[in-house]
Amino acid sequence: MRNSGTNLEHARAHNRRVVIEAIRLQGELTRAELARLTALTPQTVSNIVLELQQAGILSSHLPRHVGGRGQPAVPITLNPDSAYSIGIHLDHQTLLVVLVDLTGNVRFRRLCLVRKPQPGATLVLIKQILAEMKEQEVIDWRKLLGIGVVMPGPFGVEGISSQGPTTLHGWENIDVAAELSAATGLPVTLENDATVAAIGERFHGVAKQLDSFIYLYIGTGLGAGIFTDGHIYTGHAHNAGEVGHMVVQPDGRPCACGNHGCLECYLSLQSAYEACGLDPMTAMPEDLLQVDVACFDRWVESALPATRQGINIIECIFDAETVIIGGQMPQPLVEKIVRRLHPLLRSVRSKYRDEQRVRIGMTGTDTAALGAAALPIFDEFNPQYEVLLK
Repeated sequence: MRNSGTNLEHARAHNRRVVIEAIRLQGELTRAELARLTALTPQTVSNIVLELQQAGILSSHLPRHVGGRGQPAVPITLNPDSAYSIGIHLDHQTLLVVLVDLTGNVRFRRLCLVRKPQPGATLVLIKQILAEMKEQEVIDWRKLLGIGVVMPGPFGVEGISSQGPTTLHGWENIDVAAELSAATGLPVTLENDATVAAIGERFHGVAKQLDSFIYLYIGTGLGAGIFTDGHIYTGHAHNAGEVGHMVVQPDGRPCACGNHGCLECYLSLQSAYEACGLDPMTAMPEDLLQVDVACFDRWVESALPATRQGINIIECIFDAETVIIGGQMPQPLVEKIVRRLHPLLRSVRSKYRDEQRVRIGMTGTDTAALGAAALPIFDEFNPQYEVLLK
């Protein structure tokens, strides 16, 4: 069972997370429904619900009027105002800061253009936005869980992290998390854009009910967020999922990393801009909606063989339930790519229809920022099964 709890006393924290996750996924549940879904005893569920209500995390609503004996069923939901988090997405051209509540509603949003952002000026700007947010009293600042920051990866890889058009130059030795934590007094988590987009998809998108999936994030480059058994996998140095530098066409197009035939040379905003005659240093994802359709279609056609090869490799390695494609590219264009991927290459997932193997995820400029905002919530409330092994 995907969201099973345990009645062992030492696992109370785990059980609280299981109850919160079940309600988050379903939106509204009674105590009896929670007991069935989590495999916890009714008494354990009642104790946890009472505890979380007293903490303000859960809210009770009017009873459901049903026939039969016994007390009417009381629906329980998350209280959106019980916790908040901040998401910050910095890339080559924009800085986006969002504030969300526990259920993912955006309470504050600020988008700034920052061409070739440099560390000093950009960190000052971020701190100014956070100070403005606090002054506006949008929320109770004491209920902030933390800040999630997303930047393009890979991190700390010599010859890749600081070279090429898909990286942020000048940020190699900047401890962004430490800087922002010192300025705000809040815990700060830094991840790459694909990882946080996958977490955002798990919280808000088509992956809500999925345990294992790979999220292909189309940004300036290309990355993948990896979910296995309900847990995000980031790797030793938080660089897991750097599929953009996976060689899929030996002796193919030259990549800034020094290899030839890397996947992001074929599938990325950078590749699309170049193919459609846009300046990658100034173009925005929405600009691709205005280019000649035939030109964009030619780029899609050129990207299909490499993309199919990449999906084949990903499926054979991870055997995930599905590959989700999303990111900063506008949704109509992602839909066009996914439609033309069929038929996919054979893999360990070949017994499933192509529509099940590849799905369309969240797209647009807010995708990574919402995922970043989900990081503190994910850390606080996602069930951690490893605690049961201690």
